[in-house]
Amino acid sequence: MSSYQGPDPEQRQRDAAAAKKAMLERFRAASEGPAVAARRAARAATNEARLVRIAEREAAERVRKAELAEQAARAADLALQAEREAEKVAALLAAEEAERAAALAAEQKAARDVRYAARKAAKKERRRGY
Repeated sequence: MSSYQGPDPEQRQRDAAAAKKAMLERFRAASEGPAVAARRAARAATNEARLVRIAEREAAERVRKAELAEQAARAADLALQAEREAEKVAALLAAEEAERAAALAAEQKAARDVRYAARKAAKKERRRGY
């Protein structure tokens, strides 16, 4: 009975190298096919659209922040103006109150002087006897 004589090791190496080379060629052909190119183009377009949307969002955020800062500045100016007006009104009210207090004090003094003069006149009249 004769034993099976398979291919020698060199032939097996050549066959394995040829199989690897064929697989590599099939992979390269598949990676350079039109479907892969279309997927790459779609992916690139999607990425570009994403970058555009991100840039638009950032620009809108900058505009919104600028508007908020402008509104805050306007609100601060209005608050400062309102505070000044309130101070003016308070000063006017204080001046009017001081004027009223001075007028009241003058009236009270005049009334007191009249009472004092009346007492003195009555006393003088009592001393004279008529």
